[in-house]
Amino acid sequence: MTDKHELRAAMRATRKRLSGLDSEASLRAAEHADDLPPGEVVAVYRAIGSEIDADALSLALARQGRRLCLPVVIERDAPMIFRRWSPGEPLELDVAGVPAPLPLAEAVTPDLIVTPLLAFDAAGGRLGQGGGYYDRTFAAMPEATRVGFAYAGQELENLPVEVHDIRLHGVLTERGYRALA
Repeated sequence: MTDKHELRAAMRATRKRLSGLDSEASLRAAEHADDLPPGEVVAVYRAIGSEIDADALSLALARQGRRLCLPVVIERDAPMIFRRWSPGEPLELDVAGVPAPLPLAEAVTPDLIVTPLLAFDAAGGRLGQGGGYYDRTFAAMPEATRVGFAYAGQELENLPVEVHDIRLHGVLTERGYRALA
């Protein structure tokens, strides 16, 4: 089994390279928003570093009439919560240093969670940053549909999966949406 620490470092470099190669990838991915699974309340994210930008996708989902929310880390070793959010509303840094809605925003439970990642595979495996925030949250919200948002070039043949790793239902890339086994 490949060491996850080494794999994360390699995939961070890959993602950074991919983000510099195609500045229109996130816009093309957003064109496939209609293909995403149903969900009235959709959790999106604010991209950090080389993560694929979710702004165009957020706008496309809002145009569909879906209500948006963003994840908020309020405790480091607990599942994230989600607060209602619309593009353009103010944000502040949460406990993990990630932009999040202000505390006065309504807490909601998403039906569909769009998650950033470092790598994914066709079996629904997801390699995240290593903090466990999304895995803890997925475990606490098993009924939510989990969709990775990434560059197509982040797909690997087989990811090492551990007991606590929770699989994705699908992935959205600049090539479109696809359900994963």
